[in-house]
Amino acid sequence: MTDSAIIAPRAEAEFRDYLALMKPRVMALVVFTAAVGMIAAPGPLHPVIGLAAILCIAVGAGASGALNMWWDADIDARMRRTRGRPIPAGRVTRDEALALGVGLSILSVMSLFLFAGPLAAGLLAFTIFFYAVIYTVWLKRLTPQNIVIGGAAGALPPVIGWAVATHGMAVEPWLMFGLIFMWTPPHFWALALFTRGDYASAGVPMMTVTAGRDRTRRLILGYSLALAPVAIAPAFTTVGGPLYLLGALWLNGRFLAGALGIARRGDSEAEADGYRAERRFFRLSILYLFGHFLAILAEAGLRAAGLSLPGWPVL
Repeated sequence: MTDSAIIAPRAEAEFRDYLALMKPRVMALVVFTAAVGMIAAPGPLHPVIGLAAILCIAVGAGASGALNMWWDADIDARMRRTRGRPIPAGRVTRDEALALGVGLSILSVMSLFLFAGPLAAGLLAFTIFFYAVIYTVWLKRLTPQNIVIGGAAGALPPVIGWAVATHGMAVEPWLMFGLIFMWTPPHFWALALFTRGDYASAGVPMMTVTAGRDRTRRLILGYSLALAPVAIAPAFTTVGGPLYLLGALWLNGRFLAGALGIARRGDSEAEADGYRAERRFFRLSILYLFGHFLAILAEAGLRAAGLSLPGWPVL
């Protein structure tokens, strides 16, 4: 919980401060993956319902971000990367962030229930709860597996999108879930390699703090190896095709090469060049995820245009 002594004095809040509480970069990723899940799903979907559902999912993601910043204000104030956020900077109070998070949570779930039904709304409610309570309140400060388990929250948006379009479930959205879930640890551990000091000073048991950077490098490589087949598998489902397969093979080749490269580095070497390879791998990880979902979106476009390859093997 918050140590009020390290929170800056109150300053005048602006609209952008409340927007920052909702973590717009994370919100953009959530919206994108949910939209891909919705578009790739079979069957027609009225565009008004689709747009309304995306807006509800975006608001739900923003609610999760606000609740995360409410609880983590003490951690944010101790980390160089986050001390400029609205609460530790003193522009927004914790009570305001809590009220915004709770209000947007209720609004997003109730609205999605009206637009898309109980399954999609229930999944959104679970996602908000998992991120705000299971990950933020419990796992983040308890275990170095925080990112591994907590990644489930960030992996659910394409499942929600699929539920909006079909009011049901299938293997395809859960493969998209698996792709994000397995991607999350190497993505965040790469960040933690060059921000270890921040996590250590904030008392967050990130893997680089509890197990050290060398162990974390090996874990990144191990997870990257396990991620590859999960990422390639959608190629052989109804959301995939040859375009996705080619893209996934190329992206995973690049990703594995990057993971192997940083696994071979000692920390003295990395420190000497400012963790250049680790920073490059972190940026690559973002492109990696977007690339896979762009390929799914492209395959959906080809199917809609009647240009998909007939006879493509589907598991």
